[in-house]
Amino acid sequence: MEQDSLDARVRARLAGLHDAEARVAQVVLDQGAGLVHLSVSDVAGQAGTSASTVVRACRRLGFGGYQELKIAAARQAPGEAEPEDEPDPVARVLAATVRAAREALGGLGSTLSRTGLRESAEALGRASRVLIAGTGLSGATATDAAYRLRALGLPVDLPPDPLTAHLAAGLLPGSSVCLAISHSGATRSTVDTARRARAAGARVVAITSYARSPLTELSTWALVGGGQDLVFGMEAVASRLAHLTIVDTLSMLVLERGGRRARRAVSASAEVTASHSY
Repeated sequence: MEQDSLDARVRARLAGLHDAEARVAQVVLDQGAGLVHLSVSDVAGQAGTSASTVVRACRRLGFGGYQELKIAAARQAPGEAEPEDEPDPVARVLAATVRAAREALGGLGSTLSRTGLRESAEALGRASRVLIAGTGLSGATATDAAYRLRALGLPVDLPPDPLTAHLAAGLLPGSSVCLAISHSGATRSTVDTARRARAAGARVVAITSYARSPLTELSTWALVGGGQDLVFGMEAVASRLAHLTIVDTLSMLVLERGGRRARRAVSASAEVTASHSY
């Protein structure tokens, strides 16, 4: 397991844990690599719960048990200290922002499903229409995804408002794909668009930061990555970098599988871009 991937894996599943299990997860986050020195009873004591709940929490977090979690903790490099003593506020904020971005990207190897990526790219490449949904901070990512997939020759629709998005989703053919992007996975307009698309028979690819959310529950594939509880106020901002990386990965996979058609589209896109440059 790569550096920071344990933290990313735990944070991505926090929203789906019950109170006692969430306390166990918080102990895991607080202890980090120091978890190797604690027994299951030690963790239970710190979390104020039972040993059986610790084991259950480990399984809910995607580990076979507490021993497997300890092995993952042992492989995790010590985290970088927060630059709280930095006297220059600009340097302090810059360092915190860079750390949040690095952690968001570093955790992708742990939270992203390789199978989900491959199958999502294949579905996008074959889709008769791709409807993209995303608003707020995810709106910029949705716009980027629309441009990249359109540049690969895919028939892309990015509705300008939730009402139009809901209408478009309800009219999708079964051969289409809805790409829904939401940091929280709980943005009502985006979730409703995905729900209507699914009801119409389309498949849903979700890009989000949490493994358990209203969006992931109804998606065909959930691509999870981003900044959860990294630095106060910067979680959604850091997640955009991870989500853009997921979009880039999907685009490259679609290009690899698109053959001559995709290459022609990319060439045409490059010509258009060049024509707008001095």
